[in-house]
Amino acid sequence: AGGFDGESQPEIHEGLDPSAPELASFVRLRAADAPAERERAALDFVDASGADFPVIVKPDAGQRGSGVELVPDHSALGDRARAVAHDAMVQERVDGEEFGVFYTRRPSEERGSVFGITRKEFPTVTGDGRRTVEELVLDDPRACALHRVYSRELGETIDDLPAPGEVVRLVEVGTHARGAVFLDGAELVTPELEAAIERIARRYEGFYFGRFDVRAPTAAHLARGEGLRVIELNGVTSEATNVYDPRHSIFAAYRILFRQWELAYAIGAENVARGAPTTSLLGIARAWSDYRRLRRSHRR
Repeated sequence: AGGFDGESQPEIHEGLDPSAPELASFVRLRAADAPAERERAALDFVDASGADFPVIVKPDAGQRGSGVELVPDHSALGDRARAVAHDAMVQERVDGEEFGVFYTRRPSEERGSVFGITRKEFPTVTGDGRRTVEELVLDDPRACALHRVYSRELGETIDDLPAPGEVVRLVEVGTHARGAVFLDGAELVTPELEAAIERIARRYEGFYFGRFDVRAPTAAHLARGEGLRVIELNGVTSEATNVYDPRHSIFAAYRILFRQWELAYAIGAENVARGAPTTSLLGIARAWSDYRRLRRSHRR
């Protein structure tokens, strides 16, 4: 629900209220519907919600930002809705800083906790009044490695000439694959934030482990549990992405991952003891194969 992708499980989306204040507003587009129905649903959503363009079109379930697009206007949205070959959603664009908040709760526990927080820094270039955005990207030692990605994201605006000191953000999707830098935000874990995340997590029956990607006006708002808007929910195959903070040693990163998977197995064991079905290795392999086929239908 709410424009969630990133290793999410589509079945938990059912029954959620798209108008819940903590969720970025959205509408689902089902591949089984006729193209004209998807187009009508997408355009009706924009008109009814008052969402401003650009809006986001993204897969209902995906990974690493695959298939996530920024759509600029009604015409492009109608075309995109008609063309989707997989279950997708249209989501309002939410401003603010982006964070990954990893939540865990054992089924036997009354309350969960925030396992880790990632602060996401989006890739940018700064104008000098002489070079175009593309020239700035090519001259940047990090951004140049993703020149093709940024060319696709920016379109014709890559030829713009930014004023001196003007900061140009290169992407709208906060993933490593598109150049975002992930920093450990452990200092933002507060009782107020944990209470807010607990309220959100309890909306999902059977949800005990995973990462909410949220936007908030500032880091201070996040720490107070105020103004949070959830843009994605990442499930059991997600990571506590603070492991990618370049300040962490490889040993520190593995300690975080080992603790994360220790919790995952403990939660799984409790669920199995309560009668939850298990998935065979063959079932996992089939799910992986199915996703590989699905990903080929993503345009980005």
